[in-house]
Amino acid sequence: QLQLVDSGGGLVQPGGSLRLSCAASGFTLDDYTIGWFRQAPGKEREGLSSISSRDVSADYADSVKGRFTISRDNARNTVYLQMNNLKPEDTAVYYCAAKSGWYPSLGINLYRYWGQGTQVTVSS
Repeated sequence: QLQLVDSGGGLVQPGGSLRLSCAASGFTLDDYTIGWFRQAPGKEREGLSSISSRDVSADYADSVKGRFTISRDNARNTVYLQMNNLKPEDTAVYYCAAKSGWYPSLGINLYRYWGQGTQVTVSS
């Protein structure tokens, strides 16, 4: 059974950092394009970052470019989202997701497998 487990959320002060993890079971993450998404209360889910299978390329939303970095650790079958200089508007539930195909994408509807979400709260 293919499963994604995302973790690493928490409470952090503005300007702080968190690293989210997306661990896979039942399949090899490097065979899939992985995306990170978030959903704030009352808002639609938005795409933040995506890394293609085999690390060919990555993509970022303008709202997080320069602050967030996506990466893989194939030995741990895990994808990470390093988040720096966090702002209160980054508060949301964060999800990782997987899709087949070689190219990164922030298109939510393209992703088939989803993690359960991890809460990130940025507040002083």
